[in-house]
Amino acid sequence: MKFSRLAFAAATALAFATPAAMADLVFPSLDYRTGPYAPNGIPFADGYADYFTLVNERDGGIGGVKARVVPCETEYNTTKGVECYEATKGEGALLYQPLSTGITYQLIPKASADGIPIHSMGYGRTSAANGKVFEWVFNYPGTYWDAASIIVKHIIDQEGGDISGKKIALVYHNSAYGKEPIRTLEELAKKHGYSLTLLPVDHPGQEQKATWLQIRRDRPDYVVMWGWGVMNQVAVQEAVNIRFPMDKFIGVWWSGAETDVLPAGEGAHGYKAITMHGVGMDFPIYADLKTHVYDKGLSAGAGDQHGSVLYNRGMQAAMLAVEAAKTAQAIHGAPNITAAMMRDGMEALEITDEKLTALGLPDFMPTFEVTCANHGGSGLGAIQQWDAKTKTWSLVTDFIASDREVIDPLIAEDSAAYAAEANITPRTCE
Repeated sequence: MKFSRLAFAAATALAFATPAAMADLVFPSLDYRTGPYAPNGIPFADGYADYFTLVNERDGGIGGVKARVVPCETEYNTTKGVECYEATKGEGALLYQPLSTGITYQLIPKASADGIPIHSMGYGRTSAANGKVFEWVFNYPGTYWDAASIIVKHIIDQEGGDISGKKIALVYHNSAYGKEPIRTLEELAKKHGYSLTLLPVDHPGQEQKATWLQIRRDRPDYVVMWGWGVMNQVAVQEAVNIRFPMDKFIGVWWSGAETDVLPAGEGAHGYKAITMHGVGMDFPIYADLKTHVYDKGLSAGAGDQHGSVLYNRGMQAAMLAVEAAKTAQAIHGAPNITAAMMRDGMEALEITDEKLTALGLPDFMPTFEVTCANHGGSGLGAIQQWDAKTKTWSLVTDFIASDREVIDPLIAEDSAAYAAEANITPRTCE
């Protein structure tokens, strides 16, 4: 159900007209600042925390209620992630963002039973985009299957519109995360006529010599990577070592951070990755962050990640949580919201150009709206490329739509199988 702007404004006024005891709005942060995935976990956690600090310091909280981030170290370990969930859910948790596909898979039945929404932003179980089956799970603004499709679309564009007979290799983390795009890439191979080679890399990904020797032998036209943590750094360096053309090496949006390419130096020049948002610090929000967070000594961590890809992504995740909380407050006419109310706010979330501009993030990401049936958002992504000379990423494409003709039937099939397995009767969405 969507609400008009007039109704939204009226509800917001009602929400804050009546004084009430204000409890913190609690957002657990399943961090990993240690272990082989820390190089990627740290900047995300810093951006996530700093955005909430900004909202508290500049705005006085969310609708007048302070947000409280509760960090819990998971080390990107599924068992520890579940332990963090159990340890923090009783604090009044409104939302979980696990930052791990493995943890997300384990939390889907738990959080759904407990009535706490999950936002697996661009990761997790892709078919959770079907809100009729996954009432408590959201993966907007896009999914792994969107990312796989957009990468293939970019390859098609680079090859002049035809990739029949081409060879694509997928180097992937040998986990639920890395396996997620395989089905989609296989279906796209049938449609476009390319051959697909699957090359799993075991946790944590430090040993890849054999993988890249096979790539050197097989000579694929493109390599696509679904990596994370130290695996990304090693893969980029191995690609450099065998002189694989870096502009034909494309990572998912979790394989496209500064920490992934800097160790390889000049050799990483030209490497590409998909992204779900803009790059760098050229957004007005950074002036607010400087005034209200950085200059006050309130920046999370060492304060050295500002403007990095994953710092921006952590901010994006926090921003979407805050905007959903505001929406929930307006819908329910109350500043103190519950997890169930938060779910309603997420399902009614609209991200518009006007809203992004007001937040200091103009043109930061594509607009989208969430509905009862669609928890996956717009499914758009852009390709970014690394310049080793300037040590910066830049967008080299516009935001591209995924191939719904392939993806939507896969979502329907997989979500129907989950519903049958979990004895779920899909909701009827108007």
